[in-house]
Amino acid sequence: MVSKTQPISELAVGVGRPGSAKTVIKKISASQQIHDILRDRIVSLELAPGQYLSRAEISEAYGVSQTPVREAMQRLEEEGLLLIWPQSKTEVSPIDVAHAQETQFLRLSLELEVVRRLSRMTDRCFAADLEATVARQGRATDSEDFGAFRALDQAFHRDLCRLVGVEALWGLITARSGHIDRLRNLNLPDPGKLLSIMSCHRRLVEAIKAGDVQTAQDVVREHLSGTLAQVEYIRRRHPNFFQDNAAAS
Repeated sequence: MVSKTQPISELAVGVGRPGSAKTVIKKISASQQIHDILRDRIVSLELAPGQYLSRAEISEAYGVSQTPVREAMQRLEEEGLLLIWPQSKTEVSPIDVAHAQETQFLRLSLELEVVRRLSRMTDRCFAADLEATVARQGRATDSEDFGAFRALDQAFHRDLCRLVGVEALWGLITARSGHIDRLRNLNLPDPGKLLSIMSCHRRLVEAIKAGDVQTAQDVVREHLSGTLAQVEYIRRRHPNFFQDNAAAS
């Protein structure tokens, strides 16, 4: 996490760091690349809620004009991750618990059907790949590599959707998951959290392999409810990260 007053130019890869060159974004899809970079930093909490972002500084840091930066910021505003006051300022948005709950509802609905279909497949040879991802997560857990763990977690759930041909739906949910993902990332370092996620992933794969639809769906419900069940605890520890709205029961 960073100071809210730290300029974005110092956060760019290679910018303001001894012995490193300025990062230059490729001209092709510059807006998409900047969007992805900024989104990752917001979701990972490297850019905390309330962090000021300067379009001019981002443009300078990545060696592009302000047009793709403006487009990237507009997309992030649409996703609820930035607050933009025209001709004034742009800040990283606070975490909106109500938005997180809506997204969680969508994701739960999707994954319950996904694991039902996977459990009913006659050929479940794909389980070996899921187990390999879980094994890599285990190594990330042992080394407390939270970045690698997060990436593998996303890959695990994306692969579940891909295996039943609905990867595009996973993409749609991911695009609106900024608030729930920030909640998870605040929760991730808590004692036992990584092991709890690992346990759910292992049990889910075993249930799918066994063709046990009910157990697979029960594990999904348990797995996806964990962070929201801790939201008041997370809010008490990080009150400045949250929008001033009531947490749901």
